[in-house]
Amino acid sequence: MRYVRQVAGVVILVGTLSLGLAQQATASSANVAALQVALKAIGLYPVAVDGVKGPFTERGVRSLQQRRRLLVDGVPGPQTRHALGRRGRPRLGSRVMHSGQRGWDVAALQFLLQRRGYAPGGVDGGFGPGTRSALVAYQRAAGLTVDGLAGSATISALRQRSGGPTRTPTGPVSFYRPAPGPIGDHFGAPRENGRKHSGIDFPVAYGTLVEAAGVGTTVFAGYNSGGYGNLVVVQHRLGYTTWYAHLSRVTSWSGEHVEGGTRLGYVGSTGHSTGPHLHFEVRLNNVPIDPLPYLLAGTAARAQSGVTVHASCADPAAYRTASIDDCR
Repeated sequence: MRYVRQVAGVVILVGTLSLGLAQQATASSANVAALQVALKAIGLYPVAVDGVKGPFTERGVRSLQQRRRLLVDGVPGPQTRHALGRRGRPRLGSRVMHSGQRGWDVAALQFLLQRRGYAPGGVDGGFGPGTRSALVAYQRAAGLTVDGLAGSATISALRQRSGGPTRTPTGPVSFYRPAPGPIGDHFGAPRENGRKHSGIDFPVAYGTLVEAAGVGTTVFAGYNSGGYGNLVVVQHRLGYTTWYAHLSRVTSWSGEHVEGGTRLGYVGSTGHSTGPHLHFEVRLNNVPIDPLPYLLAGTAARAQSGVTVHASCADPAAYRTASIDDCR
């Protein structure tokens, strides 16, 4: 029989999820992620769990409220959360989590681990082997007691903004979102012929402004014949690159110095695309990695176009012919 230690210092969370706009703008929320997981489980949240309370989240809350004949205000208060049943409880920090458990707090834990780069094998509210493996790896790296139990000390460390250890080397450890709106297809989603999605998609309107996710140098700006269509690639420090694909128009150029918010182009549907959206990738040493743990909640303030610098790291031929969805 598993002995679960009682924790004296319980992390107290706000009862509702109606976060202030200023707070939402600085960091995504584990509570919002748990809400999205619960809504997704009942068919009311169709896009990727990202912890940002955007229009799809509010729409799902309103649909739930209407279904349960509650006040339809889009605010996930106590009654709305109660309507989620077991998926809406318990609060993060109200128990010590361990393998085999399910619930709101487990979904929040998984999201926090993913934000640190410790992939739990999905954010679904179920504490399985993947979640335990990610938790143990984080505890070991953070200098915590390595027991595979998520108590107050582990949760507190995960929730600190400074963040503690990440599994991959840190370049720019956070990126601004290159376009507004929720995330559609997520990293690793299955594609034809056994391939997997090598980035994330922003299903936003044709012509929406696309901005650089951080400081760097544009190393490719042009048409790619491998499926990306009109493509911009930005080189960041320590081996990170960001890729912006299917653009309707490119406004950056090879060698341009960019900052978070610098205009790179506009959303389109060029290349292998079924409709207007931005395909966004983060690569480390040219290997696609999941962008979601590195994304901030919002886009950057608009930055002016930078000066031209020598982009010696660019290989235009390689970028021009690179094949989309080559992540396996």
